[in-house]
Amino acid sequence: MKQQEGAAARKAMHFILRDKNVAFWTLQLAGWFGYGLVRWLNGLARGWEFEYLYPSIVAMIAGFLITLGMRYVFRLIRNRGVPVIVTISFFLSILLAIAFSAIEVWGHTTFYLREWRPEDFPFWGNTMLDAYVLLSWTALYFSINYYLLLREQREQTLKASAMAHQAQLKMLRYQLNPHFLFNTLNAISTLVLEKDIKLANNMLTRLSAFLRYTLVNQPRQKVTLDQELYALGLYLEIEKVRFQDRLKLTFNIEEKARTALIPNLLLQPLIENAVKYAIAPSEDGGEISLTAEILENNLCIFLQDNGPGLKEIPAVMAKESSGVGISNTRERLKQIYGGNHEFTLTNTEPNGLSIKIVIPCELTEKQKAA
Repeated sequence: MKQQEGAAARKAMHFILRDKNVAFWTLQLAGWFGYGLVRWLNGLARGWEFEYLYPSIVAMIAGFLITLGMRYVFRLIRNRGVPVIVTISFFLSILLAIAFSAIEVWGHTTFYLREWRPEDFPFWGNTMLDAYVLLSWTALYFSINYYLLLREQREQTLKASAMAHQAQLKMLRYQLNPHFLFNTLNAISTLVLEKDIKLANNMLTRLSAFLRYTLVNQPRQKVTLDQELYALGLYLEIEKVRFQDRLKLTFNIEEKARTALIPNLLLQPLIENAVKYAIAPSEDGGEISLTAEILENNLCIFLQDNGPGLKEIPAVMAKESSGVGISNTRERLKQIYGGNHEFTLTNTEPNGLSIKIVIPCELTEKQKAA
């Protein structure tokens, strides 16, 4: 129950503070209405008559209007230095407190006790109380304004950071396309020269479908592993035309893992790397295997080939760039998951390279509900 009340209070506060003008007018109206109500109730508690409501209303309206004037002055000096703002705010509050007290006395003698004439200590005591009220209003005004200003600056900083982050991810993702297009268009060019028009047309059709997929999905967008495998299938169909029986594929995908979310086109550059270094150089071709399973609430992906492997894995992992496939994948995982992921390379016996990717197992909202 307390948690629900706390959540409701936070929601209400967020609604009030979502905009400077909304925050000011909401708090201004509520604050001065509360001031007038407390003043009247205090009079009733002291045995004064119901008619004390009228001078309370006068005081409430006077305070409301005086602080509107103060707000106008504060908006004029808000870009000055802190000492100037503090000095002007202090003396302005004191001067207006005298005027505020005089208005309250006028309201009291006009609408409640006509014969009452406060002098000396009673008047200045009331002035000191009004000065305290106006100084408190001033402190609250600047506190809320600076809070909203800092929040706005933080939101702008986060937005700028997110835009830079998104731009970096786009750069990393789109960096892959020229590399892939170069190989594919070369293969199509060869088919055209050999007058194998039908096969060249098939490759262009598959290339078009693959590029359409890459354009539809944004760099930071996550897709299910099943969708990723579909895109991977489009890419591998193109490579199958190039390498035919030299390219052997083995997929072992756990059914649960198919619905897990991963960054789109995460695997394609790694498989392209395997094709380039494990399949293409060998006359007999080679084999690429892909395994995916969910272990301890993590999605674990294992990609393996039977090529020559890497001679210096620590050096490759330490370098800023180690080829388009590995460097892009490593950087994308770092940008999206921070330290909450694993990306490792291992040479296998008797030959080949194994890549292990471990990321948090995420599901779509629809899958969570199910």
